[in-house]
Amino acid sequence: MNAKEIRKLFPILDQEVNGHPLVYLDSAATSQKPYSVIEAIDSYYKEDNSNVHRGVHTLGTRATDKYEGAREKVRRFINASSTSEVIFTRGTTTSINTIANSFGRDNVKEGDEIVISYMEHHSNLIPWQQLAKRKGATLKYIPMQEDGTITLEDVRKTVTAQTKIVAIMYVSNVLGTINPIKEITKIAHENGAYIVVDGAQSTPHMKVDVQDLDCDFYAFSGHKMCAPTGIGVLYGKRELLENMEPVEFGGEMIDFVDLYDSTWKELPWKFEGGTPIIAGAIGLGAAIDFLEEIGMDNILNHEHALAEYALNKLSTVDGVTIYGPKDATKRAGVVTFNLDDVHPHDVATVLDAEGIAVRAGHHCAQPLMKWLKVSATARASFYLYNTEEDIDRFVAGLLKTKEYFSDVF
Repeated sequence: MNAKEIRKLFPILDQEVNGHPLVYLDSAATSQKPYSVIEAIDSYYKEDNSNVHRGVHTLGTRATDKYEGAREKVRRFINASSTSEVIFTRGTTTSINTIANSFGRDNVKEGDEIVISYMEHHSNLIPWQQLAKRKGATLKYIPMQEDGTITLEDVRKTVTAQTKIVAIMYVSNVLGTINPIKEITKIAHENGAYIVVDGAQSTPHMKVDVQDLDCDFYAFSGHKMCAPTGIGVLYGKRELLENMEPVEFGGEMIDFVDLYDSTWKELPWKFEGGTPIIAGAIGLGAAIDFLEEIGMDNILNHEHALAEYALNKLSTVDGVTIYGPKDATKRAGVVTFNLDDVHPHDVATVLDAEGIAVRAGHHCAQPLMKWLKVSATARASFYLYNTEEDIDRFVAGLLKTKEYFSDVF
């Protein structure tokens, strides 16, 4: 793949920020959008805008066809067995909360265990934390190695016959660690537990096959994979979803409403109450088309190469601490770091003055920051439109940051 040519397909990247060509290294927070996705959304609003499922007129039919067509694209993209297992949500956070507040509410009881890891994003921590408090369950954490990885031996020691749910991210948004989800799933199932996979940082960057992983639930967001904000997916095995109760009630998701009781539509619509995120789903479908044309294996290989290049370059800068696996093949295109004696927000501010966008803060992972013994970090994250030249500018910006604060102090 040619990242320089791909970059031209993203209009936002063709601009200057603070007098410098933009270098966007914040795709772990949200990715940029290609022309094809923007045009798909624009076309829907210009030509097909209508509510779905409810009308028999031509616009309604066209909108419904595009909306449900996007669902089929998602099914194929993650290799779900049926579109009934693909539920559109607002994003990963909503998807995981739906699992916790429906499946978790009805299946977790006092004395059960919920197992997560120290690296979890708050979206895959707080819902289980709150569920454990409500149900009198025990929240357990899989230990982490010094390099930010987890071992299967520690998973086996942590997951027991009392474990009801294992909830874990496929890829860490901070460390870049790629977790062995298929093997963790096997351990969970051997102990009679269900597994929930946070796929927010994996789905945009690598091939995902939910049937091969054998995960019970899988959640991801569109905005990190070239689609618009406000659209995400909850995948669940059909037999589990069929026995779950909806958590939002209203139009669209009902079959029959009486004065004192109601029944629900079949899957997946019983979980999609109200007017759905139609334009977002269409945009997600267009993003999947775009990514598949480039090839997910090509994207992953490109990001591994960028991560290795960045790790090598950063290792030459004195005073830089890098967090996460040192082996680029064990991490996604994320490099989180700190610069000695300079707050991450100051690092990000100086880099921004050079036209370089990175993220600074706790990255919605405060327990992980505590584990790392820091209050915050800076993070550079790469995607299919980034190049080695972007990393060269980033490292040059870090050197300028270091020089600036040396002069100040």
